[in-house]
Amino acid sequence: MAERTAGLRLMVYDRTCGGRWGLPGLTASWRVGGVLYRALGRLDDWKGVASWPEALDWLLARSREQPVAEIQFWGHGNWGCVLIDRVPMDVRALAPGHPWHARLVELRERLVSGGSALWWFRTCETFGTARGHAFAKAWTRFFGCRAAGHTYVIGPWQSGLHSLGPGEEPQWPVEEGVPPKERSGMRHALWSGPRVPNTITCLHGRVPPGF
Repeated sequence: MAERTAGLRLMVYDRTCGGRWGLPGLTASWRVGGVLYRALGRLDDWKGVASWPEALDWLLARSREQPVAEIQFWGHGNWGCVLIDRVPMDVRALAPGHPWHARLVELRERLVSGGSALWWFRTCETFGTARGHAFAKAWTRFFGCRAAGHTYVIGPWQSGLHSLGPGEEPQWPVEEGVPPKERSGMRHALWSGPRVPNTITCLHGRVPPGF
């Protein structure tokens, strides 16, 4: 990826993923990650949210005085969508008449000019299958900027990372990360690992060149 463009680097995460039986949930990990990334100078600000309207309203409030160069979302995903509190955001939100459409249009105007902004969905499998391809194309064309996402279930290892620019076509296979036919009844992608294509770790703060 290119060097950082002047503008805010923001992250939102799903704060509804609490733990069970006294154990911390994924929200705790995402919160710690936000603290770490901010301390390392990789983020200008971050916030835990419980809904998509809350996420979009915070991004709009935070960008009143300065444009946005990068937005990361840390949370759950599925093929062709990202979720907060199990509520999906998919291509339907980009259409006029959707309850979130006006906020997304306004947020589009807050991105740095020239198409150099980045949305990075650090979520499981959002860019996987034909639904993931469709989501990536629709998102980048709506916002006029690059987007990145994964095709595998992610954790400490985060595999199948790909990015797409507006007007580009996905070059990763639609079957990447998808279980073999004999396991086609699975509801989720395969797990990330160090020998899987386009793998980074949770400690990587940038999309590597060529991904």
